[in-house]
Parts: sequence; structure tokens; C-alpha cells
Amino acid sequence: MPYLGPGIDNGYRSRFIYTATAGQTSFSGGDSQGITLTYTDSEYLDVYQNGVLLVPGDDYAATTGTTVVLVQGASLNDKVEMIQYQAFGVADTVSRADGGAFGGNIGIGGTLSVTGNVISPITLGGATPTLTIGDAGAEDAKIVFDGNAQDFHIGLDDSSDALVIGKGSALGTTTSMFFDVNGIITKPLQPAFLAKPATAQNNLAVDTEVTVVLGTEIFDQNGDFASNVFTAPVTGSYRFDVSLRLGAIDSASGYYLARLSTSNRNHDMIFDSNEFSSDLDYFAFTFSSLGITLKGEPEYVDSNSSNVMLVS
Repeated sequence: MPYLGPGIDNGYRSRFIYTATAGQTSFSGGDSQGITLTYTDSEYLDVYQNGVLLVPGDDYAATTGTTVVLVQGASLNDKVEMIQYQAFGVADTVSRADGGAFGGNIGIGGTLSVTGNVISPITLGGATPTLTIGDAGAEDAKIVFDGNAQDFHIGLDDSSDALVIGKGSALGTTTSMFFDVNGIITKPLQPAFLAKPATAQNNLAVDTEVTVVLGTEIFDQNGDFASNVFTAPVTGSYRFDVSLRLGAIDSASGYYLARLSTSNRNHDMIFDSNEFSSDLDYFAFTFSSLGITLKGEPEYVDSNSSNVMLVS
């Protein structure tokens, strides 16, 4: 089986034997067998004089690791013997098989590979804490938020050099925000639409509310407009810009009113046609409105008019 520690030929102790001269106190260097005195810890060193075990401090000093000094000089031909025991301890390590915890700092000069979970919280310290994801290679990099019912991600789309935020665990699954290399932000799912009547609505009845039929979509970015109704996908504040062009305005009419109906209020624009000295060929209603709309509630455009013609 494998062996860890000093070579077996060295054993677990070293023995040094000296024959003293008259009055000799210091012993070092090669002994009678030519073995050089060395010890790593005086606590693991026994010194004998003519077979009698000496007391550390009282009878000798051993502090240098290479010399033993007697308090009383030896007699001629005294046998001074030192036995050094090799000390060892259990390594302060974490088990590879069973794991464990490090109590101090850990420095890693190479690559750290983790196949399990990293338990939070995680704190980045230092003067300029920095977390770098990626190694300058031509690949996407991302952070995935693993939710119970839905995942989200934020990451680098390397092919388009863009930062994206979206739904799902893969880049491009459903992108909510797209930051290009110039810092320009687009929101592919932001509700926005533009619609107009497919044909003119002529000879409208007097004192009657007539819905302006927006039959042609120019664009509908999130698919929220259908059958003349915009349905808010989320609760929030929405801005609507309305432009109606009326033809053959009768100056004898009491008033003309354009209405934007939303889930929580109506937004009206009205003008008094009596102010005109004669009938008008054309007149434009143009107004904007910001309203709070409940999720899933419709918003649509009405016109309450008197003898007007709506044109595309």
C-alpha cells in the first residue's frame, strides 16, 4: 500500500553517539558513526550521558537544531547519546470524499470548477468588487434566475453584441429588453399599435354615438389590438394619441365631440361649430390622453358627431 511520510530506511527516530573529551560541553556535527546531529524539535529529543537520561534545561540545552550543550562538562570517554524522534501530525485538510468546511481564507491560482450548488449568501469584497462572466471568447454569457413557475435571464448575446433581458433560461427565448452596442434600448414586447379606418364613414346620423371603425392596422407590436379594441396586457398607465379628420362640417350643428373610451373613464374633446361663419370642408380632432387602465380591460375610440364624414 502507498506510504506517506519519511522514508522507511530512516525509521521514526535518529540516534547520535559521541565519546566525550575531558570537560566537553558542546556536541554537534558528525558523531562516532559519522552521522551529523540534527533535530527539528527539542521536545522530541532525549539526551543520555552514560545511559542516564538527562533533564532538559537542568542538564543540557538544545535550541539550535544542530547542537546540544551540557550544563556540566563531561568526563573523558563519557558516552553522550542523543535520540531524536520524528514528530508528525494529522494534516489539517478537508476530506475529498466527505467534504467539510474551511475556516480561513482560500486562494486559488488556477481554475475553480463547481458541479454542485454554491450556497448563498455570496459577498464580493475588496476596493472594487468585480464579477466577470466569460473569458473574452466568442460565446454567449448569461445569468439565469430559476423560478418556481417561470425562469428569467439576463445575458450577453455575443452574435449581436447586445445585452438582453428576457423570459426563459435561453437567450432569445422571449426578449423583454434589448441593449445594443451603442446603448440604444428596444422593448420588443412593449404594447404599441397604430390603426386607421379601412374606409371612410359617411353620412353619420345626428345626435348618435358612432364608433370609428379602425379596420386597418399599421403595426401592433405586442398583439394587443383586435376588433377595434386595445386590451391592456398589464395594469399600468397608457398614453393614447387620437387624430380624427372630419369633412363637411355643418356650422349650424350644436357641437362636435370625439371620445376615447377607456376602462376607468372617458376622454373627450369637443368644439362648438357655431363659432364658424360657414360650413367647413375639413376639421381635425387631435388629442392625447394618459389614463390608468386595469389589466385585461379594453380601450377603444368613439365619435359622437352631427353630420360629419370620417375619412381614412
